[in-house]
Amino acid sequence: MKLLSWNVNGLRAFYKKGAFNSIFEVDPDIFCLQETKAHPEQLPQEVVSPAGYHAYFDHSKMRKGYSGVAIYVKSNIEYRISNVEYGLGIPELDKEGRLIIIYLSRINSLRTDLKEELVVINGYFPNGGVDPERLKYKLEFYDHFLKFIEKLRKSGPSTSSGQAKEIIFCGDINTAHNEIDIARPKENSNHTGFLRIERDWLDKVVGAGYTDTFRSLHPETIKYSWWDMKTFARDRNVGWRLDYFFVSPNLKDKIKKAEILDDMFGSDHCPVLLELK
Repeated sequence: MKLLSWNVNGLRAFYKKGAFNSIFEVDPDIFCLQETKAHPEQLPQEVVSPAGYHAYFDHSKMRKGYSGVAIYVKSNIEYRISNVEYGLGIPELDKEGRLIIIYLSRINSLRTDLKEELVVINGYFPNGGVDPERLKYKLEFYDHFLKFIEKLRKSGPSTSSGQAKEIIFCGDINTAHNEIDIARPKENSNHTGFLRIERDWLDKVVGAGYTDTFRSLHPETIKYSWWDMKTFARDRNVGWRLDYFFVSPNLKDKIKKAEILDDMFGSDHCPVLLELK
């Protein structure tokens, strides 16, 4: 299975640049987009329903042109979509349209009582900037998200081997985890996106057994997924690694490939890729 995640910084503009079609050159089975900034009715039909894919959207309930996520699932993969959920189930945290959860079951299973085997979660996590209240909101979102996926993972056997659910979560986490993940760690140590309290949450995620797929395969590689457009930071590769794929412990041994595709353009972020055996 091949998965791709990309913060597109406005799906309508992203499409007009021709970047949306470049995703299909990678041929992902599932691709997840963040910061779509659009309701489905504002999008071209080929973006809402591209040939060969099922598409799901969440958007801001506060105002148009803000936040939003989408998941596209190839129609002919060996899983069936058994359920789709939106948000954490907490109205205050769900009003910005930041989360989609897709539950998948194997089509070829002979067990009629089989529950969902694989869960793919696409998140556009809040930015902690502007004011202290926004940082508080971000940390609250973080805490509830980790509780959500832990409850989901431990919600009982769901495969023929009796394992817990297999979980993949991806998206723009909006925090660089360690110094290797940011071009100028000292200068940004007091800036949101690299605050110790934000990074501590990523420590908790790893401590709970989830694997940062890129870092697990590339422990010393310096690559970034976001650059400040105003300062032309991408030209100088002064960036941050804000975009991730994490997998639950029962998927760690299935990681085949994890890459940051920094040669693909169309946004201030670049896509990240995960392939599972």
